[in-house]
Amino acid sequence: MIKVAAAIIHNEEGQILIARRRQGKSQAGLWEFPGGKIEQDESIAECLQRELQEEMGITILPYESFGMNEHNYGEIKIQLIAWKARYQGGVIDLVDHDEHRWVLPAELDQFMFAPADLPFVERLVMESKPD
Repeated sequence: MIKVAAAIIHNEEGQILIARRRQGKSQAGLWEFPGGKIEQDESIAECLQRELQEEMGITILPYESFGMNEHNYGEIKIQLIAWKARYQGGVIDLVDHDEHRWVLPAELDQFMFAPADLPFVERLVMESKPD
């Protein structure tokens, strides 16, 4: 099983950063919460800070666990660990993605997400609805 970290990054306006996987990558054309594989002896927060710097050129501050989801993609099974993070700065420069957007949590269900990300999308949408 591959351990992968995903960052649910929010800005000061309460929007969340999502990115679409570029052609040629696994899950191409699907949206996701950015992140990447956790390296040996690396904490989730360290992984997310490294991955977002490498893949998007931005600085984030991971601050709270948002849960874990296991998903079987056939020959690959992943454990996706999500953390909430604050956007700190930097200009987004995409490497593994071909598009990014800042969206409100209630708008997340308008995008086609990778299957492993869906439980987090559903939770964020539910939490955004008024009681």
